Amino acid sequence: MEKQPHITEEVAQAVARAAERVAAGGVVGYPTETVWGLAARPEASERLYALKGREPDKPVQVSCLDEVTARRLTEAGAAFDALAGLWPGPLTLVLPASSACPPDLAPGGWVGLRVPDHPVALALLRACGGLLATTSLNPSGQPAARTFAEAQAYGLVPLLLPDGGFPAQGLASTVVRVVGDELEVLREGALPVQLLRERLRTFSSGGM
Repeated sequence: MEKQPHITEEVAQAVARAAERVAAGGVVGYPTETVWGLAARPEASERLYALKGREPDKPVQVSCLDEVTARRLTEAGAAFDALAGLWPGPLTLVLPASSACPPDLAPGGWVGLRVPDHPVALALLRACGGLLATTSLNPSGQPAARTFAEAQAYGLVPLLLPDGGFPAQGLASTVVRVVGDELEVLREGALPVQLLRERLRTFSSGGM
């Protein structure tokens, strides 16, 4: 993983307060390089559904500090090796869950994994043990928040982390399910799907 930009002491203190709230079972708002998100401990993921008014059949994703943390949660094998090299970044991989994955985050045996490319998001993950249940910060059916002001206007949580001078780009992550050597596109997003297919194809042919 590339070295992340520095965050200020003020932002670091805000991250510490957010981590305390998460540890107590609360939910916080935080910035990513795509859009703003909501985060909770995996055991408190049901609070994300309640805040958003989200349908229970729509799973939340697991945001991870790094590829090593994500790898423990999946049985993906070669497909993971091919695509995880694009992390940190705007890519959510839906992969077969391992026994180490919290069951509430792996409905039907699948888990959505992402490593964000934002210094504040990574600082929060580091302070919370490396993984969090996450989803976009917006009521279901409404646009995702792209700025602190938009996140604040939704009023979903009392604690919002600042972006630390690293604004979101406003386009959600690309979401793909990996089935063998094939990709099922669940959501077009910031990362071109063609890049993913080419990378998977190159890896499968022994070119990486």
